[in-house]
Amino acid sequence: MMKQSIFRNRTYMLLLVAGIFAIVGFSMFLTTTSWYIINVLSSPGVLGIALITATVPRLILITFGGVLADKYKKTTIMFGTNLLQAFVLLCIYWLIASDAMTLTLLFITVGLFGMLDAFFGPASSSLIPKVVEKSQLQQANAYFQGIDQISFIIGPILAGLIMETSGIATSYLVATILVLLSALVVFPPLIKEGPVEHSGNQSTVEDFREGIAYMKSSKFLLIGIMVLITLNFFVFGGLQIAMPLLVDLLGGTPINLSYMEVSLGVGMVIGTLIMSVVKVKRKGFTSLIGLFASLSFLIIFSFATNLTILTAILFLIGFSVAFVFIPFFTAAQENTENRIMGRVMSIIFLAMNGFDPIAYAVVSALASAGVNIQLILFTFGVIGMLIAISVWFKGKIFVQTY
Repeated sequence: MMKQSIFRNRTYMLLLVAGIFAIVGFSMFLTTTSWYIINVLSSPGVLGIALITATVPRLILITFGGVLADKYKKTTIMFGTNLLQAFVLLCIYWLIASDAMTLTLLFITVGLFGMLDAFFGPASSSLIPKVVEKSQLQQANAYFQGIDQISFIIGPILAGLIMETSGIATSYLVATILVLLSALVVFPPLIKEGPVEHSGNQSTVEDFREGIAYMKSSKFLLIGIMVLITLNFFVFGGLQIAMPLLVDLLGGTPINLSYMEVSLGVGMVIGTLIMSVVKVKRKGFTSLIGLFASLSFLIIFSFATNLTILTAILFLIGFSVAFVFIPFFTAAQENTENRIMGRVMSIIFLAMNGFDPIAYAVVSALASAGVNIQLILFTFGVIGMLIAISVWFKGKIFVQTY
């Protein structure tokens, strides 16, 4: 009997559409806020603080979001989160449209928006295994990650066009509408989720401890998290700071920076599309090979001095990254009990994003001290490669089991 196409899975498609609206809205929010701070408030030095305000509370609360995702209906959490985020965006729109926005109010609203985002990710990622067949998990994750990347490319472009033609306030209003549409798409009565599998009357702290204990008991998950941390700290963390510095160093313009960012994103999208078609059996092995490839291209990137070549290498880095995330995500979902899925996915999200601010700080500090940015990238690539080699020889269970 032929399996039903994943595109005929109504619940999964609703999640996919909700993700598009939510991520485009979120990326529009980030782009518009950055532009507002630099060009309207004329406070470029405050931009870093604003981004920290948006990201750090999210990172702190994301594990709590995983606990809630296991205790309550995931669609209810996603619906409530999007609804509250839309309200926060509407407040920002009103404050800016009425010329009542201050730096303090901006920090408060940006922080609230970031805090709420901590609950959407764990709920949506832990819901996927409940609504698709186990054999379709890799394909489902690939499409989900691909849509994420496309949406993050579309959001800033859309925000730029709207700000150019209608102003900053309108950009926030459109972001509000998109996040509200995401909430409507995941309205709980529309989604067939199934019962909550988490049982017991444990406190939130006890639930969190159970999640940590579960992670510690799985060498595969622990090694996989180390792989994600290595990728995000040494590859992504370095590149985010390095790209604008290299464009400036090599005499480029803002359009060159845009080309670089788009090249990285397009590479990830194409990689995810391939992962949606090719069935991977040895997921840990594939994930580690993807890490080796990403680090190898980063080392090559550190030697290049031509903007066109740098842009091409970024495509290869983005392409390789897809082979790290998707196999590990899929293996984690396939081999984790549903009752604890939210907590496991929240810890994985924390590993993916929690070390970015540290990497930004380290690279910025070294660059400010006069260390050549290409030397920094080369060093990051070599250290990351040594960690990957260590995993290859010492983490046999990761390479061979799944």
